[in-house]
Amino acid sequence: MKPTVSRLFAVVASVFLVASGVGVALGTAAPSTQADTTIAYDAPVPDEYAFDAPTESGRATIGNESYTSLQAAVDAAAPGDRIRLRGEFDEHVVVETPNVTLVGEAGFGARIDGNGTGDVLTLDASDVTLRRVWVHNSGYDTSENDAGIWVNGTNATIHNSRVTASTFGIWLNGVSGVHIEDTTIVGRESVEPRSYRGNGIQVWKTDDATLVDNRITDTRDGIYYSWASNVTARNNTMWDLRYGVHYMYSDDCTLANNVAFDNDAGYAVMLSERIRVINNTAVNNTGTSGHGILLKRIDHSVVDGNEVVANGNGLYVFNSVNNTLTGNLVLENRVGAYFTAGSSSPNVSENSFINNDEPVRALVGERMAWNGSDRGNYWSDARESDVDSDGVNDIRHRPAGLVEKLVYDHPQAAVFASSPAFDALRLAESSFPVIDVPGIVDHHPLAEPPHERWRRYYERD
Repeated sequence: MKPTVSRLFAVVASVFLVASGVGVALGTAAPSTQADTTIAYDAPVPDEYAFDAPTESGRATIGNESYTSLQAAVDAAAPGDRIRLRGEFDEHVVVETPNVTLVGEAGFGARIDGNGTGDVLTLDASDVTLRRVWVHNSGYDTSENDAGIWVNGTNATIHNSRVTASTFGIWLNGVSGVHIEDTTIVGRESVEPRSYRGNGIQVWKTDDATLVDNRITDTRDGIYYSWASNVTARNNTMWDLRYGVHYMYSDDCTLANNVAFDNDAGYAVMLSERIRVINNTAVNNTGTSGHGILLKRIDHSVVDGNEVVANGNGLYVFNSVNNTLTGNLVLENRVGAYFTAGSSSPNVSENSFINNDEPVRALVGERMAWNGSDRGNYWSDARESDVDSDGVNDIRHRPAGLVEKLVYDHPQAAVFASSPAFDALRLAESSFPVIDVPGIVDHHPLAEPPHERWRRYYERD
């Protein structure tokens, strides 16, 4: 039977005298926080609507031969040929010759314009390379998957290129060995809601691909995975999207050193296994979903070394088990970590939970320990008591216990959350197990945060 508010208040009162009696002996000081500060974050991204189009008509050159139609040049090319582009091409182009290279004039002095219909550039052959190629203005039809660049050939390379005003930026259509690097993808800001847009890079039934140092904005999702495997996304920057990265039914992938900011959610990792989410940054993702990193039905995966800052939920873990969450900086989120729907993880340790409005919300049916064998996590709201100076507090910490459960089950009790009685209950829960309810306990909370880099997110007003 669920306890009533009056019964729970009676429990609070029963422990108040005991807890207040030990308060002086155990110490109640919490680590100090920055005063008069704001989160500072300004990612270096391009002005995506300030690109200047070429003013001259297009010309494609193979050796000494010159063509006014890029399609004619592509059809005339032999394997190994290099096609040099300059000016504006108003046409749709299909590359069917393998091992050819298309190179645009320096400074993006060449552009292929699809005039708002269909796919602009289709790579049907294998081993095609694009360098400094600007693809613009695909069709608008999401049901037909209109794309700037449609890739049907294996081992394609897209380097230092640009895709603008397109529904889907680059669609990888069941291919292997694709490499996309240093490319800017811009959707259509005018298309609302975002769900009516396509994705920046669509990774469909694709394996052994690498996506490196790209910039993606104003699409639906930045990078969307569906039935993909062994794909590495590294050092990409994604902003003003629904989800920066979105995994569905994709296993054995790596997401490393990416930045997702000002989106509805940073990284949505769903229905996949053995995903490595390593050293990524998620800042100011506060939209409808509002998650820094979302794990939904994710198993046997690693989330390590990430910085989740000023999001709605820093980490949101839904129906996910057997994952490792270590070494993450969880700073200034509305909820630091939200665990629900049967989620559990064998190792949640060495994380820094600093200045979150609510450090943990755990809708779980049992008490779970968040710590390694001898080291747990840092909690900026925990009491300090490291008598032997080993870097580990001597008092366990309950970031989500009876008080949090009471307030969640009975929102009207929130007005008492900062009362002396509730403070006494928190003290009692951390000092000795007078009452143990489902939630989170850290038996070895760290005395100092393992992340010094948290300070860089603050600036003085």
